[in-house]
Amino acid sequence: MAGLILSMQTTLDLYTDYLLSSFGQTTATGLSRLTDGAVGHDAGTDLLNRLQGDNRTLWQHVKPLIRQIQEPDGVLLTDDSIAHKPHSDENGLVTTHYDHTCSEYVRGINFVSLVYQTTKGQCPLSFEPVIKVQQCELKTHKVVWRSERTKHQMFQDMVRQAHQNAVPFRYVLADSWYTNADNINLVLGLKHHYLGAVKSNLEIALSKHDRANGKFVKISTLQLQPGTVLTVFIRSVQAPVAICGDILPNKDGSVGELLLLTTDVTMTYQQLLTTYQKRWGIEEYHKSLKQNASLEKSPTRTHRTQANHLFASICAYVKLERLRLMAHTNHFALKGRLYLKALQAAFAELAVLKNQLSQHPQMELA
Repeated sequence: MAGLILSMQTTLDLYTDYLLSSFGQTTATGLSRLTDGAVGHDAGTDLLNRLQGDNRTLWQHVKPLIRQIQEPDGVLLTDDSIAHKPHSDENGLVTTHYDHTCSEYVRGINFVSLVYQTTKGQCPLSFEPVIKVQQCELKTHKVVWRSERTKHQMFQDMVRQAHQNAVPFRYVLADSWYTNADNINLVLGLKHHYLGAVKSNLEIALSKHDRANGKFVKISTLQLQPGTVLTVFIRSVQAPVAICGDILPNKDGSVGELLLLTTDVTMTYQQLLTTYQKRWGIEEYHKSLKQNASLEKSPTRTHRTQANHLFASICAYVKLERLRLMAHTNHFALKGRLYLKALQAAFAELAVLKNQLSQHPQMELA
């Protein structure tokens, strides 16, 4: 049994190397050709079939890096993303989702991530794909794909697990989708603070007395000015919260409003904005997964192999982050370095072929 586990880990190491060094589709055949047949054509598929790509396994994989970068004022970042798989059949893992980045419905794997970030680096702690099952709607009798677990349940389970694994953090950062009383109370119950964006229709009470008497107003009616932080109360959360607003310019020349809420009422306006900006790290994480760790480049077809490829891409990201810490650069610079080496190798091989051609004048092109 120990030998089997060692073999699997070694093969995962090779597979993640393949994901990081590849610039096209990552197939079992491609891996075999890359290793000159040392790895069988079915070895990659076999790995993705027998991997146990869950959060318990991921924690064992990332724990050394987490302990290396951990700090008391670390933050947890959460968000979801979609790995596009337009040519795959729907199977519950691959289904249709609305992608806000392109404002349209796409086919792919939707997954929720929890990422740990400090001043030293960042590392994924856990993930969960949105798995849908076919259900028949009572009113229309139409068969639809629907998840039995909400993203809020996923978020709460992942934050609890981070706390149980003794990961030191001060704030949980999230966008407005996750900012609700249940999630806020969970974070407070674990003795941490929540900081997230909120929508303008959130109802708040300006005092305990107003809350006790059911006197709530929408944030949009307050016309919060940049630089102002108000301590208010929201429904179903006993502790007071602080809110503030900021004006953000859009690319088209218009302006938008960012509204923030935190359970840490001691924060200043600038601290609120600066801390929330760290949430951008999870966008960079998802981008690196797709562009540097070959997340969307595997033509796997089954539910299990697709899920385990997602897990392997996350492990590849962790490997890239370790390399980043050593090289003191960023993920894209490292990938660019690999690309340059690949171009140089191709250029050198072309020179060899041209030299062989020159030795056979009758084969030269006119």
